[in-house]
Amino acid sequence: MATAAATSVSEPETEPKAAPKAEGEEDEAKAARTRKKVLSRTVATATYKTMGPGWDQQEEGVSESDGDEYAMASSAESSPGEYEWEYDEEEEKNQLEIERLEEQLSINVYDYNCHVDLIRLLRLEGELAKVRMARQKMSEIFPLTEELWLEWLHDEISMALDGLDREHVYDLFEKAVKDYICPNIWLEYGQYSVGGIGQKGGLEKVRSVFERALSSVGLHMTKGLAIWEAYREFESAIVEAARLEKVHSLFRRQLAIPLYDMEATFAEYEEWSEDPIPESVIQNYKKALQQLEKYKPYEEALLEAEAPRLAEYQAYIDFEMKIGDPARIQLIFERALVENCLVPDLWIRYSQYLDRQLKVKDLVLSVHNRAVRNCPWTVALWSRYLLAMERHGVDHQTISVTFEKALSAGFIQATDYVEIWQAYLDYLRRRVDFRQDSSKELEELRSAFTRALEYLKQEVEERFNESGDPSCMIMQNWARIEARLCNNMQKARELWDSIMTRGNAKYANMWLEYYNLERAHGDTQHCRKALHRAVQCTSDYPEHVCEVLLTMERTEGTLEDWDIAVQKTETRLARVNEQRIKAVEKEAALAQQEEEKAEHRKRARAEKKALKKKKKTRGADKRKADEDDEKEWGDDEEEQPSKRRRVENSIPSAGEAQDLEVETGLFGKSAPIDVDPPSKQKERAAVLKRDVPKVPHDSSKDSITVFVSNLPYSMEEPDVKLRPLFEACGEVVEIRPIFSNRGDFRGYCYVEFKEEKSALQALELDRKNVEGRPMFVSPCVDKSKNPDFKVFRYSTALEKHKLFISGLPFSCTKEELEEICKAHGTVRDIRLVTNRAGKPKGLAYVEYENESQASQAVMKMDGMTIKENVIKVAISNPPQRKVPEKPEAKKGPGGPMVPRQIYGAVHSVFALPGGGREGPSFLCCLAPYNVQALRQLRRRMALPQSQRSAPQPPLRLPRCPMLILRSCF
Repeated sequence: MATAAATSVSEPETEPKAAPKAEGEEDEAKAARTRKKVLSRTVATATYKTMGPGWDQQEEGVSESDGDEYAMASSAESSPGEYEWEYDEEEEKNQLEIERLEEQLSINVYDYNCHVDLIRLLRLEGELAKVRMARQKMSEIFPLTEELWLEWLHDEISMALDGLDREHVYDLFEKAVKDYICPNIWLEYGQYSVGGIGQKGGLEKVRSVFERALSSVGLHMTKGLAIWEAYREFESAIVEAARLEKVHSLFRRQLAIPLYDMEATFAEYEEWSEDPIPESVIQNYKKALQQLEKYKPYEEALLEAEAPRLAEYQAYIDFEMKIGDPARIQLIFERALVENCLVPDLWIRYSQYLDRQLKVKDLVLSVHNRAVRNCPWTVALWSRYLLAMERHGVDHQTISVTFEKALSAGFIQATDYVEIWQAYLDYLRRRVDFRQDSSKELEELRSAFTRALEYLKQEVEERFNESGDPSCMIMQNWARIEARLCNNMQKARELWDSIMTRGNAKYANMWLEYYNLERAHGDTQHCRKALHRAVQCTSDYPEHVCEVLLTMERTEGTLEDWDIAVQKTETRLARVNEQRIKAVEKEAALAQQEEEKAEHRKRARAEKKALKKKKKTRGADKRKADEDDEKEWGDDEEEQPSKRRRVENSIPSAGEAQDLEVETGLFGKSAPIDVDPPSKQKERAAVLKRDVPKVPHDSSKDSITVFVSNLPYSMEEPDVKLRPLFEACGEVVEIRPIFSNRGDFRGYCYVEFKEEKSALQALELDRKNVEGRPMFVSPCVDKSKNPDFKVFRYSTALEKHKLFISGLPFSCTKEELEEICKAHGTVRDIRLVTNRAGKPKGLAYVEYENESQASQAVMKMDGMTIKENVIKVAISNPPQRKVPEKPEAKKGPGGPMVPRQIYGAVHSVFALPGGGREGPSFLCCLAPYNVQALRQLRRRMALPQSQRSAPQPPLRLPRCPMLILRSCF
């Protein structure tokens, strides 16, 4: 990771040079820079000696010619030359880049790549104190990768001179092994501890390190062998007879564990041991070999796959979970997280297993802490961390500090902040003893509620332009606590009053929630007051609150209360119905306008087509244009495609053909014209349509057939042109293009393969450009048997690592957009959205490597100007795709009523005149409705009073789902 980051650092433009310094000052500055360069080369050389010849010198700033440069640098103080000038220019650029990175980190401390680049440049410049500080700051925020830790450890080892320095290196090793389970770091730790065996307690230190390494990574099937061998070699080197039993023990422990190259270890033990190997050891060895065979498929899948191998690790984890060995489950999770440390779902699954199964405090809290350090933008990890800390009895101060860190983690959505506040407020509520009238915990809870509301208003709304809590759930919870647990109904009413003033007064469910709270903990007078306000303010379902008000007055109110309620509800419902009818009429008018516009566009296209045809006719030979009408339609040698198709299908005799020509007037005006009545013409057209050969499709061959659509209608011989394209996927049995009744290609066809795998491979040709249009390739599915089948290639759920960009100029290419986006992270894929003709729509989806990069890109790119277009950038969260409602089976007259949710939300409610004994009828128009239904309804509602009182025939609206409800208000 450090190497990749090192190659991506952009060099800033050279700033104007400052005024020349005095000669003495300039010489002193040059000497200081030269000494610093010598120090940098010294550190690099020491690191090279420590890490061996395998270390890539050029990556870390040490070239093959460092010997000459080192000699020149050591004498540069007395004889400056052209090399020093090159160094000075390079150092100046590095210093400018260091300043830029430090400024960027002061703005956003969670920029991972910025930390890596800063450490690399400081290390290159020999700023030892600064590079230590930079590494320390980064390690406090993020866990470091194996490569970064090994680089840091090797630098510190090369500079360790005394015992204090060695203790400092030991502390670094302890931090390193806590970040990730890395066998290479444990091996380095063990080998480094061997160097301190001569100090006091050195032998016990070495054994302690190796034993902990075996507990951590000794079960690693591919890399654990190196730890076992290093430990055995250390014990074998100690010349003590009593230590032979220690080596025997290590061999026996290792042979009881399934590891690669177990056979070689067993042969080595046989050769080393002077006594025969005990039978129990052989039995354990054979049992481990059997276990190894079970694990090999999963290990081989990991070896064959490419990083990050998430699917392979998931399958391995599922296998280990079935066996149930906690040590092995923990190890496979740790191995998976080394390569997938930025996958929040993997951390959630791991922490959930530890919370529910192992329940070891130190282990559980350590994993939760590492999870939020790896994925600080995931609110679910922070919420789980707070719960785990509370579950294991962590002190209140630590939990509060953790919550403050969560607030500064930089969540992607406004709702994330609401969720973390709710988790913390729930924790504070559980601390309060509500049997006491007042306590320190209760005051802290109320103070936290107040702070939460201020934070969401000042911080979250300004950043996201939304509250994140439109239903005011935090205030609702506070009101419930005050009413139910604190018996403070006055405070609860104040909170609900504030909730209603924030745009929630128009929703019936909010008023009913408040009414239920008053009903349980308040009094009847406030219940009545709340319902009266609800009747006046509710705009979505006023009928519901009216019914609740009447029900309450029927059971508890006086006659005067009942009369007031009836008058108020009738007035309100009448006004609501009038508003709804006006809204429906307005929508019907708009729909009619759209119909008229569509008809106008249709006529314009027809006129344009006729004009184009007329221009072609004018361009023809004038002599042929003036001929008789019998030659206007062409000779017998060249027939129209539709006519030729009909003749081929019917195959009449010569006499019948002649009669047909005479009857239909094919020979012009000289022939008598016999016009059939319209009914006969329709019948003849139906016969001709049936005679057109239809392309047969065997549904049993769906698995080896693909459906190809969105092809150009002008494509000639589509089967010939498409065959080479699809033969690249496998052997093609047949390509069946679809033609209209007139013989025109309809733009789609079926492609049948010989094998199913060829059909699956052909699906990858979807969206391939064919003659200027994107070709759609989808599975062949019989929609009469699968009406719900719909192919949609892309996810419609929230994808936090993917951006949605709108407002792009149509001329923006994929390469130009990638050049802009890759400055903010690693771009995995870019998709420009086009219409069916392949023309850009100004929209794009950009997929980053992880959620952190995507969130940073949103903040930096939103509002950016590209070719004079201001773009909008947001996390990809498409709206839910609308699914057409299925027609429900009709119920008999005596059958049960169909629940309303089967039909969907009520769009409009109309009071119809007349009615019966049970009261007036209400016509509920359920969305979606059509224009025909609204017109019929409007005409009926516009009838005079005398006609409306008379019996009316039922409305016949087959395509408009409606429901007649009766109410006895």
